[in-house]
Amino acid sequence: MASDAQESFEERIKQREAALKHPLQTIPVATHKPLGNIPNTPLAASTVAFLLGGLFSLGFLTFLVGGFNVYWWTSAQLGFFVAAWAGFHWGEFAVTAGWNLEKCSVDSYLLDNGAMYHIANGAALTEYLVTLYFRPALKAYPYLTPIGITLVLVGQLLRSTAMIHASTNFSHAVAFRKRESHKLVTDGVYASVLSMDFMKAFTDSPSSWFRHPSYAGFYYWALGTQLVLQNPLTFVLFAILLWRFFYYRTRAEENALIKFFGDDYVKYRQHVGTKIPFVP
Repeated sequence: MASDAQESFEERIKQREAALKHPLQTIPVATHKPLGNIPNTPLAASTVAFLLGGLFSLGFLTFLVGGFNVYWWTSAQLGFFVAAWAGFHWGEFAVTAGWNLEKCSVDSYLLDNGAMYHIANGAALTEYLVTLYFRPALKAYPYLTPIGITLVLVGQLLRSTAMIHASTNFSHAVAFRKRESHKLVTDGVYASVLSMDFMKAFTDSPSSWFRHPSYAGFYYWALGTQLVLQNPLTFVLFAILLWRFFYYRTRAEENALIKFFGDDYVKYRQHVGTKIPFVP
């Protein structure tokens, strides 16, 4: 009888472990617990995806048709901003679910990204709408929006590529403990150009792609959104806040990476820059 009970208990444990590994689950490994402000369930994850998809579709349609004349604020610029914002947050979850499932949770959408993030986006929308209402001519410079669109697309591509290439070595939160599977990624978009044989014939000087491509991608994506909206005030605000955030974040992260990988990371850092202004 006791043996049957023990077998039944072990069977339930195996079933639970199998369920936790199901691709529809949003329960990450213990070291990446969700914050808990958004329910970490498949229902919540699918609901957020549905809402972001709706916002993206509405914004992208508004952008494609050049804006709607029904209301003064339904402009192509605002449509692109909404689509870019929704696409970014959906992409964060999608890439994590596809290439880094062990860390995937509802927090992977990065919607619970701190009050300052939402205040900054709220300020951007406020500046755009107030200026559009009172001085619409200030939103009609012909070259700024195409430049901004280019930055948004390049930044999004760079960030998503970095997350995919790093795979399980990527984390939305800085890791201060080295796991057995943690590897130093120095190829692909993270690579030093000097490590590529075809470049050695042309140069002996240190050159590189990106040391923190996901950060650089987000930096240029965010600035691109403000160029699309033609927001001079929040463009400067974003540039300052993001520089400050990434300067201190890279310092903390690189101190941890030096502990993890020692001289290998120090040598790598000497040849590969961040490509974020004034972030060495």
